[in-house]
Amino acid sequence: ITDMNTQTPIVVGSGEIVQSNVTSIAKSQSGEPGEKRAHFLKDHRILGNIERNTSFGIFGKMSDEPQNGLYSTPIPVGLANEVKEGPAEILTVLEGQQIQRFQAEIVHISQQDKPATKGLVIRVVDPKLLDKTGGIVQGMSGSPIIQNGKLIGAVTHVFVNDPKSGYGCFIEWMLRDAGIMHNKLSLKSFSNLKAS
Repeated sequence: ITDMNTQTPIVVGSGEIVQSNVTSIAKSQSGEPGEKRAHFLKDHRILGNIERNTSFGIFGKMSDEPQNGLYSTPIPVGLANEVKEGPAEILTVLEGQQIQRFQAEIVHISQQDKPATKGLVIRVVDPKLLDKTGGIVQGMSGSPIIQNGKLIGAVTHVFVNDPKSGYGCFIEWMLRDAGIMHNKLSLKSFSNLKAS
């Protein structure tokens, strides 16, 4: 979460993670990024808290294990040196709270010796996602990127003049920023943060 003018992360005193429903999509076009539109659920059930806000995302703790993920058990994390150009998947929500898989390609990998949010260039190739969104839209940031059964990163930016493509950051940098040093992360939890 950044300041619109300075593009620097906003200092977060505290915050809550709550459920939302995606209600519609404004499709991306060249020169005009689209967006997900959503509303918070009326029961306002709190799923967790937000403790920190950095250039790699918001960090906090979930109070309960989410139930709407695609995976029932954690999947391995793929470190930056394991990521290859080629097929991948993006997980995101286009309607309600239903997380779906969409085909993508990793077309470029930056060799980074320090954390940065633009480590991957990804291209959406899934016809269903392209038809619905035009590619990457605002609100898709944080959507997990999976390659060879491993969580390798998350979507961060759309290319305004080519919305089929955008940037992703390596999950390795996100985990370091969060202070997590486990070999596995619950993708179910990660996906629910995006859906919420």
